[in-house]
Amino acid sequence: MNTASAPGKVILFGEHAVVYGRPALAVPVTQLKATATITKKSPRGIWIEAPNINLSKDISQLPPDHPLAAVINSVFSALGTSHPPACTVYIQSTIPVASGLGSGAAVSVAILRALSAFLGQPLSDEQVNEMAFEAEKIHHGIPSGIDNTVITYCKPVYFIKGRPVKTFHVGAPFTIVIGDTGISAPTKASVRSVRKLWEADKPRWEKVFDRVGEIVWNARQAIERGDLVDLGNLMNANHALLQRMTVSSPELDRLVEAARKSGALGAKLSGGGRGGNMIALVIKENAPAMAEALKSAGARRTTVTQVE
Repeated sequence: MNTASAPGKVILFGEHAVVYGRPALAVPVTQLKATATITKKSPRGIWIEAPNINLSKDISQLPPDHPLAAVINSVFSALGTSHPPACTVYIQSTIPVASGLGSGAAVSVAILRALSAFLGQPLSDEQVNEMAFEAEKIHHGIPSGIDNTVITYCKPVYFIKGRPVKTFHVGAPFTIVIGDTGISAPTKASVRSVRKLWEADKPRWEKVFDRVGEIVWNARQAIERGDLVDLGNLMNANHALLQRMTVSSPELDRLVEAARKSGALGAKLSGGGRGGNMIALVIKENAPAMAEALKSAGARRTTVTQVE
């Protein structure tokens, strides 16, 4: 038996603009994780058990472009395994699906690591990251690559598409409360929507993306200085630009406003938008009260994470 886990992730700054070559900041959320376990016991061939999505099937019963089938087959292809041994791929996850917390990428990373170890040829981090990115194309259509990168390396990253991974220094630990709207919001749809806006008026949206890029760079500097007040103001500015991109929603805006009224230093949506999650920057001691305030404002669940 071989088991591997991968964390969730949350984007702090730069979602959507990152698809167009601007930077983004993201951090792992280790309180949430996906786990893949590979065992030799199998009713037939390659059996997939994923109770979170009510899936219990042989891989041959799934279309080739099914995300789980594609990831599993990519391991066989990369390792030159023409006749894979019978096994069961058991997948569990505490990461909400389609909520901007990296569920798909975490599952992919966990499978890639567990299955390659089961076959006796563990993949390197670089290979895992590249192969998880290919799987992200199925989930998101035009992914930035940030989810798979943060989750593969399990480190805070300053990310620019197509460039080497860069971590950043955290001058002082800070606390984020994540509020889940409970609304499933596949990233692919919001990415496609922003793409249509960009195609209709590229000069206008390039300026908006430039502004996002400036905010991200300033946020990195604020994090390195440990300046939480500045960081919170930048979160608010980034959310306003995401509203202009039409990727917020009444539910997200309500939680963001509730967080600010309850003393958050800053708040914004996180991820693809149109549902999913928002984040609030808080003083550590105030995190429990913020979590309750968000639940009172309609959050289905909350998660508190500290960035160090």
